[in-house]
Amino acid sequence: MHPHSMQRRLLAAVMLSQLLLAAGLLLAGVLYTHRRLLATLDAGLESRAMSVAALVRYTEDATGKVYFDDTLMPQSIDPRHPDLFAVWTERSGLLTRSSNWPAGLEVSPREARNHWHFRSNHIPYRALLVSQVPVLDREEGKAFQPQTLTILYAAPLLQLENQVREAGVFIALASLVLLGATGLLALWGIRRGLRPLEHLAAQATRVSANNWEFRVPEDVQQVEELRPLTRSMAHMLERLERSFAEQREFVGNAAHELKTPVAVLKSTLQSLLQRPREAEEYRLGLERSLEDLERLEGLLQWMLRLARAEQSEHGALGRDLEPVELGATCEEAIARIRRLADARNVKVHLVTNGRVRLRADPEDLQLVWVNLLENAVRYSPEGGAVEVVIAGVESGRARVQFADHGPGIPAVDLPRIFERFYRGDPSRTRATGGFGLGLAIAKALVEAYGGTIAADSRAGDGTRMTVELPVMS
Repeated sequence: MHPHSMQRRLLAAVMLSQLLLAAGLLLAGVLYTHRRLLATLDAGLESRAMSVAALVRYTEDATGKVYFDDTLMPQSIDPRHPDLFAVWTERSGLLTRSSNWPAGLEVSPREARNHWHFRSNHIPYRALLVSQVPVLDREEGKAFQPQTLTILYAAPLLQLENQVREAGVFIALASLVLLGATGLLALWGIRRGLRPLEHLAAQATRVSANNWEFRVPEDVQQVEELRPLTRSMAHMLERLERSFAEQREFVGNAAHELKTPVAVLKSTLQSLLQRPREAEEYRLGLERSLEDLERLEGLLQWMLRLARAEQSEHGALGRDLEPVELGATCEEAIARIRRLADARNVKVHLVTNGRVRLRADPEDLQLVWVNLLENAVRYSPEGGAVEVVIAGVESGRARVQFADHGPGIPAVDLPRIFERFYRGDPSRTRATGGFGLGLAIAKALVEAYGGTIAADSRAGDGTRMTVELPVMS
């Protein structure tokens, strides 16, 4: 996709809206002007029609006949094009027409509309028909049978059309001037409004892997619409900084953990090659080398498990999960840890409260339970017990608790027990087989399924690990 300019799009949107507004105002102005001028013209037509009616007079005898006196004709509305008129009486029909009445134009007062248009010699006219107009000329002492008149008066529309056209041109020119001024004002406002974004972008470019300081410019803080963006950027940078720190710590810890078995293995092999030895010495040296290799292999497997767990946490695997029974996975984990428990004479008790089903990979859940059980068994005293309790479902979540009766976790170590390669107990040396990755893997897998894991411990009172997982509805 081709890049586009937000400023140009905003300006185009403003100009288009203003152009539509100008077109609407132009149309409304022209229509309003045309309507008002027509109303004025109709008033003038009616006034002239009544003036024509005043020129109809009765004869001097008592017959009641009328005639038209054209000596005082009203002046035409447009001097260049004379007006047209026609007068009908109630009794005798057409009384008179204007001298310039167009040939072939026949109008019946009964069929004509009150207002109508026609063309004569390519000139548009507007006509007004006035009915039931009494004859105004009356003489004192004479009794006439009264009759009424119907008058049609028409005037050309050329002046009106010119006035409407001039009004339209004036409104259009004024709209263009205002449109230009609005465009300049919009351009200034858009540039001013986007300036905080430029400052924000300039500040963001200063952020790097070595500099995570992100200061929001003052003008950006004053823009309400940018506050969600700045908060999101700040949170994102905090997460990135934490991820970079964790990655650096992970690489350092992994290198440290790998360095020792590799160094020991190298030293053993070098010692075997320094001088000729007996077969038994070679056998013992190779056995120690194999032990170091097994430890190295175990560390690599734990690191791969952690990477897989973190991929699951971020949804990178995208697997279709089948429903599993939570109690069954706990039973499988207890069976896998049984050998270690028997060696330490530790009893593992499982308490369930009905069947609980959820969508998960049973291998993932068993890995979580095995890690928690291994820690609980190792830290339990000889002849002690570990309780595993699957609590009932509350608010769509199931709770699994692992409790031991060991020495507990010191308060200073409790917040960090889920960190990678963290071993708070100095007694847990490499000889015990611990790498400090078990709880980190458990936490990553639990959070990958939308759950939580928490530790509660007091010195001398054992440790309780609580896992909550969403279940099927």
